[in-house]
Amino acid sequence: MNYSAENVQLWNVVIQFGVIAFLVVVSNIVRLKVPFVKKTLMPTSVLAGFLLLGFKYINVIKIDTNMLDMVTYHGIALGFIAMSLRVSKKDASTGGARTAVDSGALIVSTYMIQGVLGLVVSLVIGFVFIPDFFKASGLLLPMGFGQGPGQANNVGSSYEMLGFVGGKSYALAIAATGFLVACIVGVIYLNVQARRGKIVRQDAKELSGSVTVDHFQDKDEMPISQSIDRLSIQVALIILVYAFTFFVIWAVTSLLGKFAPGVAASISPLFWGFNFIFGSLFGGLLRIILSKFRKAKIMQMQYQNNYLLSRISGLFFDAMIICGIASIDFEDLSGLWIPFVITCVVGCIGSFIHIKIFCRKIYKSYEEEGFLAMFGMLTGTISSGILLVREIDPDFKTPAANNLVTGSGVAIAFGAPMLILISLAPKSTTMAFVVLGLLAAYYCILCGIMLFKRKK
Repeated sequence: MNYSAENVQLWNVVIQFGVIAFLVVVSNIVRLKVPFVKKTLMPTSVLAGFLLLGFKYINVIKIDTNMLDMVTYHGIALGFIAMSLRVSKKDASTGGARTAVDSGALIVSTYMIQGVLGLVVSLVIGFVFIPDFFKASGLLLPMGFGQGPGQANNVGSSYEMLGFVGGKSYALAIAATGFLVACIVGVIYLNVQARRGKIVRQDAKELSGSVTVDHFQDKDEMPISQSIDRLSIQVALIILVYAFTFFVIWAVTSLLGKFAPGVAASISPLFWGFNFIFGSLFGGLLRIILSKFRKAKIMQMQYQNNYLLSRISGLFFDAMIICGIASIDFEDLSGLWIPFVITCVVGCIGSFIHIKIFCRKIYKSYEEEGFLAMFGMLTGTISSGILLVREIDPDFKTPAANNLVTGSGVAIAFGAPMLILISLAPKSTTMAFVVLGLLAAYYCILCGIMLFKRKK
């Protein structure tokens, strides 16, 4: 093999990650030394992501966009698998079944309110201002804001085939704007609440020296002096779970494709798009199995290290955030700018109000953490939810981050009707109005689910 620079394939990955690493270091220095940047509470990973995005667009840095997409996609799953492997403790860091149901209802109800608002905007624009405007385009708001670029791309492409010229670009632009909304509005909210004294951001100085032996090592955990490094074991467990996740999803989707091609065409993208949920579930299953083995005396030591798993998840989330921002690509929106801007502004305001109201009701002991996590995810992606909540809960001591996973699992069941409605809305104008009514009715039902226990 040629080990020189002539072997582009050998060195390209190193160069690409070297660029990202350089921007992380620069961003951290800027964040610590520039007063204005420091006061904005802009996370280092977000700043690095925007720097990379800017340099990419002015052609100062050539970055592999496929690599950015891969890191963003895999980083979500690997980060949550690392979190799911952590040994559970009886404290505020674990939620319950009721919280998972409430979180799922909150997620899908936000999809509903985004769908209602988006559809109202597109119908008004179509009937009053632009007669030939695609009247079901408003349903791309929950796909872009709520579910991210993957689903936005899929639904936007299908709408494009149904007559929405530029539908794919429109959907991807909404998804990209949603990520910016999550970061910008989220950071502004962090700044405002910090000045009001309602949140306390734990920066590097406050956390310095806080790691003790008790913090780093649990009772009966594998010793540091063992033949394999403790970090290697954590990485091995994470990769093992992720590989198992891949084979399970591959087997299920392959069987569906063989025996039910029509169902597979609709379900397979969901399986692969929500791979982080399955990875997290399998990680939790492995954690339970290892715990049972220890209770049965089959295993003598605890192999998971909560401190290292938290640091690994942080690494994956940081990489995911940087690459997620840098992969934003605003395509040509000629003739669609006005509906696009109105839809995004209305979606941002409506989402903020809805999420704020219900986080106050269902996350009473950690309202701010719950709001930041949910607002970040439901306007951008899970990565933006994680980056916001890490500013005030860096060690994920509250259930806020875990609620994103458990809630998303429940949301798959709650959100199934929406996939049907999205496919029906473009059929006709009448059907678009019918879908609007059904979305509003389902929104009320989900709100009732979240409020029922509290009133009782």
